[in-house]
Amino acid sequence: MACVDDGTPPTLSFLGGAGTVTGSKHLVTTARGRILLDCGLFQGLKSLRLRNWDRPPFDPAGLTSVVLSHAHLDHSGWLPVLVRKGFRGAIHCTSGTADLVGVVLRDAAKIQEEDAARANRHGYSKHRPALPLYTVEDVERTLDRLRPHPYGRAVDVEAGARVTFRRAAHILGSATVQLDLDEQRPVRLVFSGDLGRWHRPILRDPEFVPEADVLLVESTYGDRTHANGSEETLVRVIRDAYDHGGAVIVPAFAIGRTQELIWTLRKLEDDGRLPQVPVYIDSPMARSVTELYCEHPEDHDLDMATLMDERRCPLCCREYHVVRTTQESKALNRRPGPMVIIAGSGMATGGRVLHHLRHRLPDPRTTVLLPGFQAAGTRGRSLQEGAREVKIHGGWVPVRARIETLDGLSAHADQDEILRWLGGFTRPPAVTWLVHGEPAASAALALRIESELGWTVGVAEDGASVSLLVEPDAPARAGREADARLQRG
Repeated sequence: MACVDDGTPPTLSFLGGAGTVTGSKHLVTTARGRILLDCGLFQGLKSLRLRNWDRPPFDPAGLTSVVLSHAHLDHSGWLPVLVRKGFRGAIHCTSGTADLVGVVLRDAAKIQEEDAARANRHGYSKHRPALPLYTVEDVERTLDRLRPHPYGRAVDVEAGARVTFRRAAHILGSATVQLDLDEQRPVRLVFSGDLGRWHRPILRDPEFVPEADVLLVESTYGDRTHANGSEETLVRVIRDAYDHGGAVIVPAFAIGRTQELIWTLRKLEDDGRLPQVPVYIDSPMARSVTELYCEHPEDHDLDMATLMDERRCPLCCREYHVVRTTQESKALNRRPGPMVIIAGSGMATGGRVLHHLRHRLPDPRTTVLLPGFQAAGTRGRSLQEGAREVKIHGGWVPVRARIETLDGLSAHADQDEILRWLGGFTRPPAVTWLVHGEPAASAALALRIESELGWTVGVAEDGASVSLLVEPDAPARAGREADARLQRG
């Protein structure tokens, strides 16, 4: 539903992914229409998860289009709710993202339906009956609205608005978003999405963006740099499991983290640094995603492309087992170690990994290997912070297993890498807003950008709206005015 151009200045509203790392939603309102950048699910703390059920602060039927940076649930997982509530526009993304979104949303709906059915059977939900947030049927209606586009080509998403996607190297299909608006004065808004890293396996490096008037930058790791030594940690943990007959449980995201983990295991085996240990991929979604990674050469780096050309499987280790059925998954809990079980979800908020944790956390021979950032309020964060017990499927499970963290496999750019990407701009944006980060991380990154680059930086506040008409020759004044608007809410 297009709006009439009445000269209203364009605004940007932060409706998720501000002050937290989940629920990414940024609404661009112009005189002609309304464009939503990302449509993510809130995860982690209960107060955040409950927002997924709230009435949105905009009319879904009034949106003209959605633009997705990538397929992770915290950026795409609320789309079926949006469509059920009346959205009828197009969802623009890259080809890789379009393929992944189908896998991700179907899996999310299936898990929600199964969780609701289990809660109703066992009576541990406060709701009568427990309902899924959305269904597989909602997802199928959503997928009909996807419109895939190639990298590097400007495409019209509505009258007076064009989008260009560039590689972000976070996961398959992930992109930075350049949104060009034909307004009273042309405005270029750039959204980093989730930035990836340089010199990582499988995917090409992040691409630089030359210019922006207003810039949105993620800040998940804005207060730290990634530790080296992830390969050494993997070798130590798996060798210990091999020596003691224990299981290594890895709650891994099916997209990106699982593929890089398997790549690294294969490489360590090829180098003779690991004993041959059975590796079980207990995630139907991860299996499907791994196949998609091999089907998108536009995202492959040189090493991945070379192995594909040699007809070798870059994403298989020597004793590689795909767990296909629920019965096979349950049977793993009766199998003695040593072994590695890789299962979703990545922060232990749902999925098959919960069954393995419930059975093996009380066993001191078990090691839980947490690969990367764990959001506040998740079981992964609780384990990382030394919880003595965690609640799974309505009951409390004692934690006697060893808990390790594997930071080196993170798919997010750290503070140094974000600064490297910002260094690709040929002129400073008039104002830069930091999103998708916990408060301490965003504040630390803002301080470093201000001190090293001299840019005007603000930390986005949830629910705030700011003008996109900033003066390119007066960034300091624009920043002060934007901060004042932000404080007024």
